[in-house]
Amino acid sequence: MSKIIISCAITGSIHTPSMSPHLPVTAEEIAESALGAAEAGAAIVHLHARNPEDGRPDQSPEAFEPFLRVIKQSSNVVVNLTTGGSPYMPVEERVQPAAVWKPEVASLNMGSMNFGLFPMLKRYKEFKHEWEPAMLEGSHDLVFRNSFKDIRYALETLNATGARYEFECYDTSHLHNLHYFWTEGLVQAPLFIQTCFGLLGGIGPHPEEVLHMKRTADRLFGDNYRWSVLGAGASQMKVAAQAAAMGGHVRVGLEDNLWLDKGVLAPSNAAQVTRVRQIIEGLGLEAATPDEAREILALKGGDKVGF
Repeated sequence: MSKIIISCAITGSIHTPSMSPHLPVTAEEIAESALGAAEAGAAIVHLHARNPEDGRPDQSPEAFEPFLRVIKQSSNVVVNLTTGGSPYMPVEERVQPAAVWKPEVASLNMGSMNFGLFPMLKRYKEFKHEWEPAMLEGSHDLVFRNSFKDIRYALETLNATGARYEFECYDTSHLHNLHYFWTEGLVQAPLFIQTCFGLLGGIGPHPEEVLHMKRTADRLFGDNYRWSVLGAGASQMKVAAQAAAMGGHVRVGLEDNLWLDKGVLAPSNAAQVTRVRQIIEGLGLEAATPDEAREILALKGGDKVGF
């Protein structure tokens, strides 16, 4: 495959405002950063919302509306709305934005897992808001719940919207969970599988682990899926380069990694998109346009969303 889809995860819920002045928090910042990423070559933008006052994750549909309107009016980029929200939220809260706004793509975590964010407490000592260190500390005892019941609830809620899914798989078992829902007929091919590497509690970012996830997906799904990767933190570009060389799609963005180079904060999401696009083009490949991504993933089209 010569066309590589670049997804950009704009803000997420893991990193906190004290960690980088470039992390988008307000609706205006999220919209501006998403549009910048699209202009730099991202075909898909993956979106979370935050409280504009303190940067806390906000999964109310109302929090998404301002930046969704701006992005839709200003760009042809594919919008992917999170159903992960924050690992501290129940699934009923997490699916609401996608249920209301009916995006072309919604993310969906494919299994429960330990979600260890507390190592960041060693790197960051000063915080602007009390919730930030408390959230990180709390992950010592955090299980990000995505039970079979939860996944089925999300699918039954969102299938009627015509959205397709970015299936986030943090370990081999998550691929098998997805295979179960596929054989049950609750999800349809082509499956967009995002294999996620380097988060404490999930599979690591070693090249052999990337290959292991790819081989397992090949065995389970054959030609019925489209493969993408994300690497957390310092593994971001290494994992992306490996996958792109193998014809896979890639995800970058400040949700997954705040840095551009060692000791250098990424000044924007666009800077990471530009970097990974350079890697892709250096391999003799091309970044897919939004419409090419729609064709590759069999999406419903930007005219059929709810915003």
